[in-house]
Amino acid sequence: MLDPRTRARLVETGATVSEQVSLSEFTTLRLGGPARYLVECTSTASLIEVVRLLDEQEVQLLLLAGGSNLVIGDDGFDGVVVRVATTGVDLRDDHVRVDAGAEWDAVVAATVEAGLGGLECLSGIPGSTGATPVQNVGAYGVEVGSILRRVRLFDRATGQDSWAGPEALGLGYRTSILKHTDAAVVLEVELDVRSDGSSAPLAYRELAVALGAEEGERRPAAQVRQHVLALRRSKGMVLDADDHDTWSAGSFFTNPVVPDDRLPQVLAAIAAKVGEDVRIPQFPADGGTKLSAGWLIERAGFVKGFPGADAPARLSTKHTLALTNRGAASAADLVALARTVRDGVEDAFGVRLHPEPVTVNCVI
Repeated sequence: MLDPRTRARLVETGATVSEQVSLSEFTTLRLGGPARYLVECTSTASLIEVVRLLDEQEVQLLLLAGGSNLVIGDDGFDGVVVRVATTGVDLRDDHVRVDAGAEWDAVVAATVEAGLGGLECLSGIPGSTGATPVQNVGAYGVEVGSILRRVRLFDRATGQDSWAGPEALGLGYRTSILKHTDAAVVLEVELDVRSDGSSAPLAYRELAVALGAEEGERRPAAQVRQHVLALRRSKGMVLDADDHDTWSAGSFFTNPVVPDDRLPQVLAAIAAKVGEDVRIPQFPADGGTKLSAGWLIERAGFVKGFPGADAPARLSTKHTLALTNRGAASAADLVALARTVRDGVEDAFGVRLHPEPVTVNCVI
């Protein structure tokens, strides 16, 4: 429990302090029990001082921003949730500097509207800008790591506030050294953009086909953004309060990377179940071959909308890789569904899927 003096010092930083706040209001899954305290920081200076103060007092804290990649258990968090609510966006000719709490898609939209290119393939992704390097967010052939200039970090152990380049972040497929640790707080992000308003080279076939273009071509960023948003909406991947298919954490499982020495065994299991003539999409990856999680889920027998219309947590009716809250689900319901899908794929093909979202007070 926060003592009155600590609470007063938090307020002095410019933060607001609330008690017993439902965390379901702050996650795209709309799941999660209450936070004992919620401290909202609207400035970077406040954020640094709040984290510093709570660490000095050895108070248990959870950092929260867009909540798009987070599954919080039904018991919530019996500590202090620090909400990163900073929103600054500074557009330049060749780069953009963004506060960690700024809504990611609003940032992408702002760059496109300003005639800048480079971020458009990442349109429609929910969540905050600060989470993008943590997760090395990617879509339609572009990853944040490919356009990232640097990240401003607050090191909680040393109190140091400094910038780090992408080479220092251990960026990989949907991961970085910042993921699954709260040792550093992302404060700001700088990203490269193109001043001529042209897109990144088209590297994803589905998008290129939709644009009537060849892979490797560039198109106007505004045109690419329009088509990316259309493709994402068709898969329930653009937030819409009226569409329960979007009450999700996006793609719930990462595409598995199978080591080369295990790949023949996995491919044999796939052939045994779905036939010799069926080929799973395969992509070269560090440490082996990357397979399509969505493809595996479907071929393991899980259809869109599984397990049925009466279930409070279901696979999306548009995209089997998204697990959704149909309006009355609990975190326990979602975790049970995730385990069923994970175990079903492993039983069928010997491949274990791993969840992409970060979990708090629940285990998948």
